[in-house]
Amino acid sequence: MSISTLARVRTRFPSALLVVLGLAAGFGIAQGTGIRALGGAVFALCGLAAAWLWVERRGWAVAVGLGILYVLAFVLAHVLALGAGLPAWLAASVVTLSSARVTYMMADASRTAAPAR
Repeated sequence: MSISTLARVRTRFPSALLVVLGLAAGFGIAQGTGIRALGGAVFALCGLAAAWLWVERRGWAVAVGLGILYVLAFVLAHVLALGAGLPAWLAASVVTLSSARVTYMMADASRTAAPAR
């Protein structure tokens, strides 16, 4: 992979997709395999990859804010499922879609509107 290809991936790849993968795929893997640590590993790796993109694109302040949102979404899914009695898949879906939307608006939307070079 050339340097220019890597630069395009860094600037065009939607970090909101990593949020969706971390929350939804992490949940699905944990549920499907019964190994919660495996789902947690997917959650952590996707979060780290997204954080790297956030720092590159928007700086540390936005990256820290979106990182807190990402972790709070994980916690909120558990609160909704265990505390409020929602089905686990519904709780995970609600927080995933909400977090992805905020992430897209904060980190990705301005990048897609930028003119191509």
